[in-house]
Amino acid sequence: MTRRRIIAVILILFGVGLAYFDSYPFLASANQTAWFYRPFKLGLDLRGGSHLVYQADTSDLPAGTDIGEAMSSLREVIERRVNAFGVGEPVIQVEQAGLGASEVHRLIVELPGVTDLQAALKVIDVTPVLEFKTERSEGKEKEAIAKAYEKARTQYEKGEAITPDPLLAQDPQFVPTELTGRYLKRAQVQFTSQSIGPTISIEFDGAGAKLFGEITAANVGKSIAIFLDGILKSAPVVREAIKDGRAEISGDFTVTEARELVRNLNLGALPVPIKLVSTETIGATLGQEALDRGVRAGLIGLILVAAFMILWYRVNGFLAVLSLTIYVALMLAIFKLLPVTLTAAGMAGFILSVGMAVDANILIFARLKEEMRHTDNMHEAISHGFSRAWASIRDSNLSTIISALILFWFGTSLVKGFALTLAIGVLVSMLTAISITRTFLLSIGVRHTGRLNRFLFGSGFYLTAKS
Repeated sequence: MTRRRIIAVILILFGVGLAYFDSYPFLASANQTAWFYRPFKLGLDLRGGSHLVYQADTSDLPAGTDIGEAMSSLREVIERRVNAFGVGEPVIQVEQAGLGASEVHRLIVELPGVTDLQAALKVIDVTPVLEFKTERSEGKEKEAIAKAYEKARTQYEKGEAITPDPLLAQDPQFVPTELTGRYLKRAQVQFTSQSIGPTISIEFDGAGAKLFGEITAANVGKSIAIFLDGILKSAPVVREAIKDGRAEISGDFTVTEARELVRNLNLGALPVPIKLVSTETIGATLGQEALDRGVRAGLIGLILVAAFMILWYRVNGFLAVLSLTIYVALMLAIFKLLPVTLTAAGMAGFILSVGMAVDANILIFARLKEEMRHTDNMHEAISHGFSRAWASIRDSNLSTIISALILFWFGTSLVKGFALTLAIGVLVSMLTAISITRTFLLSIGVRHTGRLNRFLFGSGFYLTAKS
């Protein structure tokens, strides 16, 4: 008995410690350099900021390309660009909607605290297209393309409508290769004695270096054209195969232009074209208002639940409220430590999980009430009440967890926040309802199910009659 009471006291002290940890960032004396200073990570709808939705165009990806991998690469590139913009704690996510022919891939960009939306769009949308093309060989294909261009030029000069021709989409002088800026490892500005102004030195990654080596080996004595944003920058002649994956872009760059270009190249070319489909800006005032309302709703709900539990279940209800308080403190600590980005939907999931935690206690107390009718041993009634209620608690919570996992896997970013907090809450509630509440009940040390105890540990307005 003494051991159980010591454990109960430790659990209460643990809950007090968690409550202090949760509330520390809000204290006037809080030290922001302290190791336990961990503010809550708030989502866009609670903090304010910009929400951007891009749709990816995967139609031009080569056959056999892993779209999931391409979208992950896209997310990494956008994340580098956003971080370079100086946005604190951006949220970059990819999501898929539909199946088969109707499949759509989107990129969700959330920029907390960003009010200058146009500046952010400029950084995200800038796409320096770096291409390497080889000389087109003499032959019928080159002649046909040249004739198509000549025909289009003649029609234009005469003021006639230009006849659509697929050949007009091709360059008569150069042939595109697979080598593009997506394989770029790094770029830097350099000055050489062979050039008047600055040049840009580029280095490819492993796959790009291999590809560049194959291209140069197959075009010794020929030119390889370097295009940037569709403009020919240089066309050096290959003297020998280049195996180290390094090249140089020369052109009429000023120092400022060269540095800006290097910065954009290092941010990464987009592996998948994207198109902005929607934007939303949430003001800091609206975000704070949503946060205040969510907290207020949670507190009111907790107070009402606590009042009902104590009035209806008496001693059991008081212990359940004590356990529920530890549960709330533990959940908030988990949100801070993982960390979980709290959104309005996530707060709804958390509040719902509180209801699930109370539901488990109600099942246990109903079973305990039944057990007290069949035995004089209070310890035995408590043990049987918990063990026999466990199956119902387990099955109901597992079904909720499965639903939350499905929502998290297939849902949008808004739904995922709700599903994540709900799943964590249900898992933690199973611990608090079974372990902590049981420890508190057994620590009281009631031995017999007498008339007074049946009233104190029963429920409702009627005394639990012994059968």
